[in-house]
Amino acid sequence: MKNKNVLVTGGAGFLGYHLAQNLIHRGLASLTMNDIAPFFEAEYSKDINLINQDVRDSEGMFRLIKDHNIDIIIHCAAALPLWPKPEIYSTNIAGVRNTLEQARKCDVERVVFVSSTAVYGVPDKHPLVEDDPVDGVGAYGESKIEGEKVCEEFRRNGMCVPIIRPKTFIGTARLGVFQILYDWVDSGKRIPIIGKGDNLYQLLEVTDLIEAIWLAASAPKELANDVFNVGAQRYEKVKLDVGALCDFAGSGSKVLPTPAYLVKPALALFEFMKISPLYKWVYGTADKDSFVSTEKIEKQLGWSARHSNQDALTTSHKWYLEHKDELEHQKAGITHRVGWDQGILKVFKRFM
Repeated sequence: MKNKNVLVTGGAGFLGYHLAQNLIHRGLASLTMNDIAPFFEAEYSKDINLINQDVRDSEGMFRLIKDHNIDIIIHCAAALPLWPKPEIYSTNIAGVRNTLEQARKCDVERVVFVSSTAVYGVPDKHPLVEDDPVDGVGAYGESKIEGEKVCEEFRRNGMCVPIIRPKTFIGTARLGVFQILYDWVDSGKRIPIIGKGDNLYQLLEVTDLIEAIWLAASAPKELANDVFNVGAQRYEKVKLDVGALCDFAGSGSKVLPTPAYLVKPALALFEFMKISPLYKWVYGTADKDSFVSTEKIEKQLGWSARHSNQDALTTSHKWYLEHKDELEHQKAGITHRVGWDQGILKVFKRFM
């Protein structure tokens, strides 16, 4: 991608922020980022073009791509699971189609689509490989499946559209549901995990994801024009990974196993009542094995992960501690770059 003009959609989000910090040092001709959310401009290099533009707007996206002579698009823009269902579907399906259509009109060389392992749902078989059946949980998982179908349609018509399926990725500046975990750990609370915690739950450090995206965007098209799982290559049982985070914090926080058959229905009820930020994908998979094979991207693109689950958790928590005071004054929201309102979880926190 050196000497290329690159566009990152969803540039104001958590992944967009990290791509901005990383790609600016990789010899690009130019880097442009768009989003409907406002940018924290002080966090971005002055050499980056920051543009408020909706990926669902045909004329706006055409002009953006054309005016900046974009060669490669990294499509990160997505409505996350806490968004209203109509917004999730219009952004994650229509937004993908519109971006690809305008990219085709402007002769963009390649569009890398950042999907999710949420497309697999809650399967019994592990590790998951790229040609396993897909069965998304909730509107977000369903929309990612449909978004991938759009990408495959454009690929059949001659475009290069690599698809990356990352596990839940974290790192510096990652908040959202993880801020709830960090808050409880920092407060010395017992950390309830759904079930015994003997299940394997793979995460991903965001810089390892960026390396996968870079390879998908720069490798020969005959190798990159495919679907790739990405996840940590070193991960332990949930109780061990979360326990390592508690040990790192040194706050006296400990892991507390809970009966899944009681907790999951309660969380489902709280979600239905809109008094909990935990959505079905979070609590539905928390006591299940959840890990993918990364063999394909390792062999085909030469990718490897540098960080383990525990590396990712402790790095992210360390950043949280360094910024805790300023975060306390931040307004709650529904993206990964802000904290979420804990809702009824605050009540349970008092007894932990």
